[in-house]
Amino acid sequence: MRRRCPSWLLSLIGIVVTAAFLFPLYWMIITSLKPEGEIFRSPVTWVPHSFYFESYTEQLTGSSYNILNGFRNSAIIAFGSLAIATLLAIPASYGLGRFRIPGKSMLLLLFLVTQMLPSSLILTPLFIQFKHMGLIGPNYWSTILANATIGIPFSVVTLRTYFAGLPKELEESATIDGCGAIRTFLRIMLPLALPGVAVAMVFSFLFAWGDLIYGMTFISKESMRPITSGIYTFLGFQSTSWNNTMAFGTVSIIPVVLIFIFVQRYIVSGLTNGAVKG
Repeated sequence: MRRRCPSWLLSLIGIVVTAAFLFPLYWMIITSLKPEGEIFRSPVTWVPHSFYFESYTEQLTGSSYNILNGFRNSAIIAFGSLAIATLLAIPASYGLGRFRIPGKSMLLLLFLVTQMLPSSLILTPLFIQFKHMGLIGPNYWSTILANATIGIPFSVVTLRTYFAGLPKELEESATIDGCGAIRTFLRIMLPLALPGVAVAMVFSFLFAWGDLIYGMTFISKESMRPITSGIYTFLGFQSTSWNNTMAFGTVSIIPVVLIFIFVQRYIVSGLTNGAVKG
């Protein structure tokens, strides 16, 4: 008979794992609050001896980089990618989850394979394609579409398990009541899959918000590039302002933190329920 692991040991393991994952975030915030000379002091200071807030005031004043403009650019790109990925992934995942489609297993495998490809591998083909389409230049469209190609496969794979796990009797009852296929999908199936849709939307947003390579490559106008490109403002050729760099990173992740705080219930529900049936 197997012995169960004590609850206190599981709690201890959970605390250790959580601390390990949160330590880089803690170190980034602490470094942003240190004066330049204290950052490289030996032995290492785990708490700043004197708090240096000028690194944050510089972000707000925009003397080195207009962070509000960067937020606006990233928001346009992230919400645009989110809208495209969600609108295309929902009907695709519903079809793969509820209907018998020839080659469905191969299609799902292709979606999974695209998740394994690094952005640098498809950067050149996308650049050539967007150039022929006239999308390379001072506009957001090329970056929005490129980031949507990341969000769509993830959303399809996630939402398919949701739609596949819904009882077939719901569709049969809707058909008896006179609902067509589209009305059944919009009025019955889609509302039941809203937790999964929320997860797909959040991760599509995060994929686009954290993008750097597409924004730097496809957008020629510097003032239209996403906030992630602003990190180069503090990286000098001979020296790097590490407290300003860490303060910039801390400020730039605020939207991501707020999203997880307000929608964490839907994220947990969507990930757990979507994993019930593959």
